[in-house]
Amino acid sequence: LLLCFLSKSFTYFAYFKHFLLVAPLLLNDLWREPENELLPTLEALNIGFVPFSPLGKGFLTSTIGESTTFASDDYRSTVPRFQKENMKANQVLEIRKDTASKKNVTPAQIALAWVLAQKDFIVPIPGTTKFDRLEENIGAVNVEFTHNELGEINKALSDIKVSGDRYNAEHAKRVGR
Repeated sequence: LLLCFLSKSFTYFAYFKHFLLVAPLLLNDLWREPENELLPTLEALNIGFVPFSPLGKGFLTSTIGESTTFASDDYRSTVPRFQKENMKANQVLEIRKDTASKKNVTPAQIALAWVLAQKDFIVPIPGTTKFDRLEENIGAVNVEFTHNELGEINKALSDIKVSGDRYNAEHAKRVGR
């Protein structure tokens, strides 16, 4: 059984009623809510976690900036987080670039490696249509953090107030937000 947008209580229900094996939900630098209740629940029940959009719809690759514009048929053009003023405010997530430079990898690899480093039952699913991006994403499994590096990244991320909702009003209703 595969279910999306799980809460802690619904995860227990699904597990005991239908033997839930894997839970997909968003987890990245911009959305860390699952860390609070869901990850401990999944760990306790031995359920795998498959976070989608671990690169924040491209934002965490550091290739999208405040001057980036999206075509009207690009989903991101409707997302509040991708409005110019919010993208400018969210550029404070520069720790990815700094860490990537020190490790001679890309910011995307740092973002993916951070997700992988959270728990050993996490397998992120970044979406791509380009072979070179696929290879870059796979390279994230070779990025390792020291305990201190991971602590610095987590501290920097916890100090950041992300600007802009992750869904527009219509999509937020669809996922119960």
